[in-house]
Amino acid sequence: MARRLLVAAVAVAMTVVAIMSSAAASADTLSWQHVPVPAQVRPQAGLNEAVAFGPDRAWAVGTDAVGREAPGFPLILRWNGTAWQRQSPPGIGWQGELLSIAATSPTAVWAVGRDSAGGARLLRHDGKAWSEDRPPRGVVLTRVVAGGGETWLIGSRDGAQVLLRRDGRGWRDVPVPPGSVYGLHILAADDVWAAGATGSGAAVSHWNGQEWQQTIVSGFPRSGVSSVLAVSPTEVWAGGTAGFVGGPPGKPIPPLLVRFDGQAWNRVTVPTDFGSISSLAPTTSGALGWVSVARSQKWGPPGSNPPLVPGPDFLAWNGQSFTEHTEPAVAGEGESWALRLAPVPGTERVWSVGRADGPEGTFAPRILRFG
Repeated sequence: MARRLLVAAVAVAMTVVAIMSSAAASADTLSWQHVPVPAQVRPQAGLNEAVAFGPDRAWAVGTDAVGREAPGFPLILRWNGTAWQRQSPPGIGWQGELLSIAATSPTAVWAVGRDSAGGARLLRHDGKAWSEDRPPRGVVLTRVVAGGGETWLIGSRDGAQVLLRRDGRGWRDVPVPPGSVYGLHILAADDVWAAGATGSGAAVSHWNGQEWQQTIVSGFPRSGVSSVLAVSPTEVWAGGTAGFVGGPPGKPIPPLLVRFDGQAWNRVTVPTDFGSISSLAPTTSGALGWVSVARSQKWGPPGSNPPLVPGPDFLAWNGQSFTEHTEPAVAGEGESWALRLAPVPGTERVWSVGRADGPEGTFAPRILRFG
């Protein structure tokens, strides 16, 4: 009897081990997959940004039918859980491009863009339909950012940088930190992090509701950060480019990733030599999960020709180190650029949207998915 119980216990333990090993192997073999765009999307299209609400709901924006003499048309795609579908909002007949999209909820989705005459365009989705909203007067919009129940706009007015916050009645100007702001992470109205650059180098600024406190995180010439992710008061990340001056013609720019530990900003080594960190994405807990590196390249082995080889397009962070991931090859297209990440809340899934090199100098929209 005891022997039968022992054999049964061993069998159960082996089954559990087998299941855990299978699950671990499955996790290790997860990779980025190419997801096709709708057939209605015309050649010479590109995507700029995406936002996701769950496994069956996401939006992506960009432009299509762009040519040497054609400004293109605003492009809106919706994910329904099975496929991406093109949306054609009624009454939006202007030519141009949608640059950014963000949302505080599925019923408060905002997209900003620019028409062929350079005018600002502001769209809103209320959970049922898209409609045009009046943009702030005299402002050229470049990006919309949402978080912590807040929605902010990044743009310029008469050539000067502006930030605007929606207060329920309209858009109100917020003081701007010195230099340029390229990206925001909004935790609350009085807790906002800004990524950008000044004449002194890459800069990260924090807004406490009254004023900005700015830190130069890299003083190398032409360095800048465009993405920032605040995990906690003692863990903030920012990514961009380290900048480069001089050297052989065509030498690419190194990536820049820095981390704040509550006391100081420190540069973090990444497993690629050149490229631009274009996006940071959190896990479901809010910790850093993914880093995307556009135009990633590494030095090849000594004596190799060409001297540079492709580097990882995505870096997964486990809290201690990075795991390298490469985007899948797509027939008839080259590598991606401007990889913008959009995590799916409550899941390990992440979207990446951008555009890829096409044949004979053209470009094509690119959508990738992990998980």
